[in-house]
Amino acid sequence: MSKTCIRVLADPVQIKKCKESLNQLDEQLELATQIFNLSGNAARLKILFLLHKEGKMCPCDLSDILDISVGGVSQHLRKLKDGKLVKDKKVGQTVFYTLVEDNVKVIKPVLASLFNDIKKETIS
Repeated sequence: MSKTCIRVLADPVQIKKCKESLNQLDEQLELATQIFNLSGNAARLKILFLLHKEGKMCPCDLSDILDISVGGVSQHLRKLKDGKLVKDKKVGQTVFYTLVEDNVKVIKPVLASLFNDIKKETIS
């Protein structure tokens, strides 16, 4: 049996305020949706975590750590870069990736929490 809403009286003021709030946050909600869609993949979330933890990394190191081909890592990095979550910088022959801090604010608490969990385990 499904539950249904049987509203006796709508609150038009509340409804209007809520719609206005959502309209004001339209851009931020779109960005958050994009971030969660991109980080919803386990490999990409691991990459984001590693970049959060280490600051910068190259695709080869990420490949070795994640046991994914360099091509596979590069595809994930391309999606994260297209989504403006990471940026790259070439140093000699090596390309290093870092987080775009302003754009990962939404998931930063998740990454920090995972990092803190690791710290707790190493202390125990």
